[in-house]
Amino acid sequence: MALLYINFNGEIVPSDSKLLPVGNRSFKYGDGLFESMRMLKGQLKFADMHADRLQRGMKALKMDGYSQMDAYFLKEKAEQLATRNKAKHGRLRLTVYRDSVGFYAPSQNRVGYCLEFSPADEPRYFLNEKGLIVDIFTDLPKPSNYLSNIKTCNSLIYVMAGLYKTQNNLDEIFLLNQNGFLCEAGSANVFVWYENHLYTPALSEGCVEGVMRQVIINIAKKNNIPVTEAQINPEILYEADEVFLTNASKGIQCVMGYGIRRYFSKISKFLMDELNKA
Repeated sequence: MALLYINFNGEIVPSDSKLLPVGNRSFKYGDGLFESMRMLKGQLKFADMHADRLQRGMKALKMDGYSQMDAYFLKEKAEQLATRNKAKHGRLRLTVYRDSVGFYAPSQNRVGYCLEFSPADEPRYFLNEKGLIVDIFTDLPKPSNYLSNIKTCNSLIYVMAGLYKTQNNLDEIFLLNQNGFLCEAGSANVFVWYENHLYTPALSEGCVEGVMRQVIINIAKKNNIPVTEAQINPEILYEADEVFLTNASKGIQCVMGYGIRRYFSKISKFLMDELNKA
């Protein structure tokens, strides 16, 4: 496998470089956040939306320098790293961490960052041919607060959900919020097609404010598909006609089954076509 490179605080270095000191706050306290992004044909997709979410997240976490992490910064750094890795398509992860000392209370709020790049062959988004088999993870409900919508580096709920998924031979897992309502999937937002209407958990339900989630909402509205952000009882999964997941890396993934329930993929196929047109 070819050697990959990352951008660590502005310096492009081999991805296997040993860089983080033991006092790094992201390592010690999960004191950071990240953006998962997609590059297609040499262009970073939805850079403006990623930059907006990143800046609002940094501001909520009281991190300095958020105004510098704009769309121009993301596109420039992503294109530089893709060129160094000799790839035009791929997935990127930008981790921004508070670069200071201190215990729980940091001594200052300056930041550091690391941009990773994983090359891919696909020049567009592809809908999964085999639908996902999913179940609900009930051991750890996700709390609903102003941090819930941010992709923070504190991800133990997702780690435990991922272990449950692996142990039960599932393709994906659904998370509930503290009130028992549908929140999100382990690495994606959830959409439910029920009685000719598209539903997705509202941000107030504690789900991550996914960039692809908003892209799909916009596409649905543009094509006169009724869509509502709502509080969703997980019992609807037994009655829904279609369920699919969205994230910036894969676009849309259709769900085939939950328990004994099996779903169609008509709406997800249409929305994926419209996504690739966009």
